[in-house]
Amino acid sequence: MKRIAAVRGAPSFLIQGTLFAFARQLQNQGLRVAGVVEVSSCTDEERCKSLSIQDLASGETYPITQKLGAGSEACNLDPSGLALACGFIEDAIQGGVDIVVLSKFGKLEAARGGLCDAFRAAMMADIPVITAVSPPVAGEWNRFAGDLSQFVDAHVKALTAWWETQRQSEGISQ
Repeated sequence: MKRIAAVRGAPSFLIQGTLFAFARQLQNQGLRVAGVVEVSSCTDEERCKSLSIQDLASGETYPITQKLGAGSEACNLDPSGLALACGFIEDAIQGGVDIVVLSKFGKLEAARGGLCDAFRAAMMADIPVITAVSPPVAGEWNRFAGDLSQFVDAHVKALTAWWETQRQSEGISQ
């Protein structure tokens, strides 16, 4: 059983919208959903310098970028917001959830930081996970998740089909 759905096939902002919509659909069915999605008003990822993540259970938003000053070309990703959210997600997993949605496996996760501990906690608890995988770190993703993961198109219908397989195998009610 592939317990992790790795969404791909669309720009990041569209994938995050798909993750959010699917998480809300599951919550409306009464399922316990833990995790975060990326929030941005940007549609051009190359120019976006202000990102946050939103906790799906509480609605709380955490900034994950920092201001580096005018003209800076360095990565402005701030891991402190991810670390804070990661702790909340791990607590939710320990408390019992039906599914975990993690915004993405990106460069911090590839370096075993960011949300990596939340991925591990869900995997160890055998809880299904939905995430996105940044194309530049696809090789690291394959080494990290291996046979536990399958790629899914960036559509709610594709996630629904994957979830139905999970639900049936675990006897989770709708």
